[in-house]
Amino acid sequence: MASKAVMEKYAKLAVASGVNVQPGQMLVISASVTDYEFVRMCVKAAYEAGAGYVKINWHDEQDNLMNYQYASTETLEETPQWKYDMTDWEHKKGCCYLHVISDTPGLMKDIDPEKIQRVQAAYSKKNAPLKKYTMNNDGQWSIVALPSAGWANKVFPDKKEDEAVEALMDAILMSVRVNEENDPVEEWNKHNAEILGHSKKLNEYNFKALHFTNELGTNLTVELVKNHIWGGGCEYSTKGVLFNPNMPTEENFCMPLKTGVNGKVYASMPLSYQGKLIEDFWLEFKDGKVIDYGAKKEQDVLKSLVEFDEGSCYLGEVALISYDSPIKNTGILFYNTLFDENASCHLALGDAYPMNVKGGTEMTDEELAAAGANKSMTHVDFMFGSRQMHIEGICQDGSTVTVFDHGNFVF
Repeated sequence: MASKAVMEKYAKLAVASGVNVQPGQMLVISASVTDYEFVRMCVKAAYEAGAGYVKINWHDEQDNLMNYQYASTETLEETPQWKYDMTDWEHKKGCCYLHVISDTPGLMKDIDPEKIQRVQAAYSKKNAPLKKYTMNNDGQWSIVALPSAGWANKVFPDKKEDEAVEALMDAILMSVRVNEENDPVEEWNKHNAEILGHSKKLNEYNFKALHFTNELGTNLTVELVKNHIWGGGCEYSTKGVLFNPNMPTEENFCMPLKTGVNGKVYASMPLSYQGKLIEDFWLEFKDGKVIDYGAKKEQDVLKSLVEFDEGSCYLGEVALISYDSPIKNTGILFYNTLFDENASCHLALGDAYPMNVKGGTEMTDEELAAAGANKSMTHVDFMFGSRQMHIEGICQDGSTVTVFDHGNFVF
């Protein structure tokens, strides 16, 4: 396994470049109980960086699985007010959030998807007012990952469990640019500069729409909202604090016009959703809305995603990532969106990020809707990039500019 020194580097990176905790600020860490050693490193790094207080929200995926197996849907749909109040208190304290994920793909495969949907919908409805804190970047937030035995066995089924965990840990560290010799914080500064360079060019072009085609059959036009802003890599909180929401990240992303998506898209990777794996699926859009869809595996789960709420059948994000990227070049299918979305161009069904339209973080829900932003209680990325992905940018005057050829940025 990775040395203690390397893991301490990773923890420092998560705190310094991920959430970038500020002097006196509260840090809230959510993590599995199995990851306590790394969490302790993060706590130490946060206090050394000047954090005022570090609060930990523990969970256990096996406990969660048993809740779904044995508790009634009605019981699980109840969200205690004290949980809502606790999160509201964290927001009022101006906290930042670090999420350490190590979920097992497909863990919930035997659970009724309708039960999962009802529970998640009830939770999302109850906590909808709290989403703005991170969606608007009112406070910094970041997601990092650690291997679990279940996840590692899924990614490397031919390896012994300990070897699989070690291999997945090595792949994670590579993807976040951490090794024995380097300064990962400096590596991320350089990486962010490259991503921001792509965003600058995309913003200068100010495309009206993007047209996607590839060898899988995708033929999709995605119109962008007026006054859109391409983002990617590091972001700024509304208080002006720089942070990295996703570690790893390779994407440049923007806001589709809710009613401006037309055509058909084929997923290029499985999607882990509600603890299950949706495989070989496609979606057809007309005037922004999914009007048809299909999947070879877990179509009922895809249905629960598309029909989660009124906005889950519209897009909230379009993201561009070169096929020739560090994560893709590992040849590993991670079965985890944090990684797989950074190996492929992707789209997201559901909520749009207000930061992707000029002045969006100061807009009301009504103003965002008038600007063309989609609203939903969910936001789920799925991958559709491929080796032969071709993207034409359609300019405001109708002329076109090649953005991607053979899967990669051309500028």
